[in-house]
Amino acid sequence: MFDEVSTHYDRTNTVLSMGNATLWRVATTRAVAPRAGEKILDVAAGTGTSSASLARNGASVVAADFSHGMIEVGRQRQAANPFISFVQADATDLPFDDDTFDAVTISFGLRNIVDPKAALAEFYRVTKPGGRVVVCEFSRPPLAPVRAGYAAYLRYGMPVLARLASSNPAAYEYLMESIEAWPSQPALAAWMREAGFDRVAWRNLTAGIVALHRGWKPLTVHAPAPEKAPALAKWTDGKPATATGARPPATKSTAGKPSAKSTAARPAAKPATTKSTAGKPAKSTTEGPAAAPQSAGTGASEDSSSAIPSEGE
Repeated sequence: MFDEVSTHYDRTNTVLSMGNATLWRVATTRAVAPRAGEKILDVAAGTGTSSASLARNGASVVAADFSHGMIEVGRQRQAANPFISFVQADATDLPFDDDTFDAVTISFGLRNIVDPKAALAEFYRVTKPGGRVVVCEFSRPPLAPVRAGYAAYLRYGMPVLARLASSNPAAYEYLMESIEAWPSQPALAAWMREAGFDRVAWRNLTAGIVALHRGWKPLTVHAPAPEKAPALAKWTDGKPATATGARPPATKSTAGKPSAKSTAARPAAKPATTKSTAGKPAKSTTEGPAAAPQSAGTGASEDSSSAIPSEGE
């Protein structure tokens, strides 16, 4: 189907989106935040228009698409761009090694994949630890009046525009049904978490007609990491004893006989004061490091829309 519309694909998208396709592309590029030298996978890249936007800052972009016709048109149009390479690939079985890309993105393509959850799992596999995935897709407007107007456009307005702009308008008949069947923003975020991504967030574009979702692949925990925590605990326990020198005598005194302890109780009033003074630094030193991890753990917030730049930024 996509082979048949590849020639006028970009023009049709511009017409059907009423010019918003360019704004959505800019917002997606900002969410990916490509940097020079990074390796980025653009899935369902089509003719490479989105890939060219991602490569503008010097990132190396692999434009992957299932359609051979799209790939051929893209290679012709982006032949002069040394930062883009085209690969015909199935999103559910990507021909790349694990942990290959700094970022993976897909725009208006996840909805067309037979098994989108399998595709998300593949995105996770080929993303480097600490890398991100960005999904730009049609979604559900949260406001009822917008939903009603959008539904009317899909049923009556879009078919007319498709006949005017597309070389194969019949290929766009599926679009309305696929958009209406697509899950809501929270549901897609849940799919991304199931795939393994964390810090998943989304931002609505054009009143929620389109939504940007972004998630991050957690950093891999290396073998030395578990040994670090005991070392810190050992340092915390040992520091008060080294600084005050009070704990070893206290332990020795506790181990003494009850009669010796009770007999020395009255004349040792001043040393007892010294012992309580030494206890305060030990308490503050122990509580300080323990409080920091707790604060860091509660500071993270999932589903924060502020994490993704809006289309107007």
